[in-house]
Amino acid sequence: MSGLRAREPGEVFGPRMTLFADMLSVGLATAVVCLPVVTVPAALSTACAVLRGAGEGRPATAGRYFAALRRRLRYGDLAVGAVALAGALLLLADLALAGAGLPGAPLFAVVAAAVGTAALVVGLRACARPESLTDWPAAMRKAARDAVQDVGGSALVLLAVATAALCAWMLVPLAFLVPGPLALALTAVDVRQAAVTSRT
Repeated sequence: MSGLRAREPGEVFGPRMTLFADMLSVGLATAVVCLPVVTVPAALSTACAVLRGAGEGRPATAGRYFAALRRRLRYGDLAVGAVALAGALLLLADLALAGAGLPGAPLFAVVAAAVGTAALVVGLRACARPESLTDWPAAMRKAARDAVQDVGGSALVLLAVATAALCAWMLVPLAFLVPGPLALALTAVDVRQAAVTSRT
């Protein structure tokens, strides 16, 4: 995100405030597209791509977001969304069973929560990868590698998710603004990792 221009003479808001406003508009568009649930990965991936373009001098607007989504939305994206939804429902069912007092439930709940957290981090990092626009398996492989090699970035992803969940819990209408900051955080973590990789 270092390619932002300087404030022009007479300009009220600087480029960072413009990026903030654009992020909110992209976030609202993403929230609308996420409503069918199976579209969540494609919606978040497109938001990350549009916000990544802001650092490269391309406008990050809701119009550009919908144009990018129309170009890329395909059956593979919906299949990834269906798999993610099924995984989330399976995890919730497992945790509900563990809470029912079955033998070995505490250990099982810890293991299930750890697996679910790891899957969430890899899935979100895959959404931020540029490969997710065309090739989900490649994005998932690289995101899994990044999650292991860049533990600090994975912790930042979890912190972003926790912050987004807290904001949505504190004030429900904020839930419609949450996808924008979350996508920006995911993109920043991926750009940071790409910069580290290019230096080594």
